[in-house]
Amino acid sequence: MKIIGLIGGLSWESSAEYYRIINQETRKRLGGVHSAPCLMLSFDFGEIEALQAAGDWNAASERMVDAARRLELAGAECIVICSNTMHLLADAVGAAATIPLLHIADATAKPILDRGFSRVGLLGTRFTMEQDFYRGRMSERFGLDVLTPDAAERDIVNSIIYEELVRGIIRAESRRAYQAVIETLRDAGAEAVVLGCTEIGLLIKRADSALPAFDTTALHARAAVDWALGG
Repeated sequence: MKIIGLIGGLSWESSAEYYRIINQETRKRLGGVHSAPCLMLSFDFGEIEALQAAGDWNAASERMVDAARRLELAGAECIVICSNTMHLLADAVGAAATIPLLHIADATAKPILDRGFSRVGLLGTRFTMEQDFYRGRMSERFGLDVLTPDAAERDIVNSIIYEELVRGIIRAESRRAYQAVIETLRDAGAEAVVLGCTEIGLLIKRADSALPAFDTTALHARAAVDWALGG
């Protein structure tokens, strides 16, 4: 099994989910007491969040590129960015390493197409919902029509991520707020919803959603195991 390199701490709440899912999936496939060989470089998310808020993506890119290079030097054979938002820098990270970067949008889009869906709603941070690095990739590479909430709903989704989920706070009223946004996306024609922030799966489970929900954390982690096992 190849060594998975994880750029984590974006936040650690979801990085812990990556580690759990990767190892559970490895044990499921290989049996016994098998677990995944992996390396993680985990950031202090307080520093990364400050760069995001300031719009200093150049400094953030330098940090992410350095992390990828360190993982490669340590023996990682692929790079997994444990965050949807930080895939804004995926091109720079991928170019800086000689090992492959496993893109979270690709890992998410393929199962959506396998289920026969073509129009999806997208929840995530404001960066993910409003910029083109994620929606554009799903549209251009996979032909998906991607809907996002309106401005007021985007504010709600984004604030719950940064004020609660990355801090490990799970509130029933926030779950209801997300459910209302998903219902609005359904009414607008979405056939499924992408939980496009790696912490959203902590709040919204399949049973909570009015639409089929695609948890990017789980899909990305399983795609890493697929790659590491060579199939």
